[in-house]
Amino acid sequence: MGKLFGTSGIRGVVNKDLRPELALDLGLALATYLGNSGTVVVGKDPRTSSDMFESCLVSGLLSGGCDVKKLGIVPTPAVSFAARSLGANAGVMITASHNPPEYNGIKFWSSDGMAYRPEQEAKVEAIYFAKRLKSVPWDKIGKVEAADILPEYINEIANAVSLKRSYKVVLDCGNGAGAQVTPYLLRKLGCKVITLNSQLDGFFPGRKLEPTAENLQELCTVVKSLGADLGLAHDGDADRVAAVDEKGRVAEPDKLLALISANQVRKKGDIVVTTVDASGTVDECVGAKGKVIRTKVGDVSVAAEIKKRGAIFGGEPCGAWIFPEVHLVPDGPLAAAKILELLESAGKQLSELLDELPEHPTVRKKIACPNEKKATVMKKFETRLRRKFKGISDVLTIDGIRFSFKDGSWALVRPSGTEPYIRVTAGGKKEKNVEKIAENAAKILKSLLG
Repeated sequence: MGKLFGTSGIRGVVNKDLRPELALDLGLALATYLGNSGTVVVGKDPRTSSDMFESCLVSGLLSGGCDVKKLGIVPTPAVSFAARSLGANAGVMITASHNPPEYNGIKFWSSDGMAYRPEQEAKVEAIYFAKRLKSVPWDKIGKVEAADILPEYINEIANAVSLKRSYKVVLDCGNGAGAQVTPYLLRKLGCKVITLNSQLDGFFPGRKLEPTAENLQELCTVVKSLGADLGLAHDGDADRVAAVDEKGRVAEPDKLLALISANQVRKKGDIVVTTVDASGTVDECVGAKGKVIRTKVGDVSVAAEIKKRGAIFGGEPCGAWIFPEVHLVPDGPLAAAKILELLESAGKQLSELLDELPEHPTVRKKIACPNEKKATVMKKFETRLRRKFKGISDVLTIDGIRFSFKDGSWALVRPSGTEPYIRVTAGGKKEKNVEKIAENAAKILKSLLG
């Protein structure tokens, strides 16, 4: 992890960790990295600070000789689409995704629509910190114009999904950028759509942005009361999706990921990529027909592994799913449509599909930890691990610390790359054991933090 970039770009509290002058210099650093020429597409979510950061970042790019196409308020995957379809040299999304409204962030995209890899971020970061920022003469300053790419983006997704019947869907966009796309996409596919929290509002008054069961109770109530086939929800920039079945139950993230993973496997040997925090439900659903590969948490890692392995699908339990036949980026609107495609191909309701799956209880906790203390706490946790837990059979450190037990239980302790937390995920076949492992790990972390 670099000094600026985390697992999903740069994020921080506005005017504290993330200030306007940083965005200005970062825009100039990106322009310098691109050779002081070319075109950059820039999108944003509706946060109250997004206009401010957009102005500063665009000024930096123009000062560095790059032309800018402003996309306005769009979902993050639309920036990836724009970078490819408009032949841009790079893309920038101003968003903090599922973080609270006081946060914002900046994420870069390559010309092929993939998020910048760590090595690319490191080069931009080196220019930024070394102050090797190169401006151009007054007569070489870049030009700026607006670009409306949402109609084309919606068409591309609609063409990637086939539905023969109409579904009644309740959609909760969380006052975020998904409101610009998903209602129109689903109606284009023939669905009857009832929207919640689908007016843009940078204060996000409708609910908390992370589409978890705790935050989606209103959606559950509306789905059940209206007799809808399905409920769907996004985070702030719509790179994630969550689902509610027709009974008004939030689908367990690992089970939903497992269903989608299995549905993407077409032939023996097809590869599915997921992360180290995903449960064994994915493996059981994909079965012997496909192969599951695990990688680091974060869509950049998943996308890189998909490309490397030629995988047919990749996803995280958080609802960030990548369908490489369309593009190598988590896409919430596309994922929403793919859930409907799953229901149609199975000929069943979501509740039936979920209830057929094996149980792999998963517990997730997050412990508040200042970013500057994360490395020290993780190092101390690793030294105490085998003293505090008995029966450990394996320890994996490709991303945080994942330790497994002889009974099949496991836990992952890793610092968040987007928030001041250390996350604990535990799984297995016995809920009581899983709860105990997660609680013990959280207790150790709290003691290390004093």
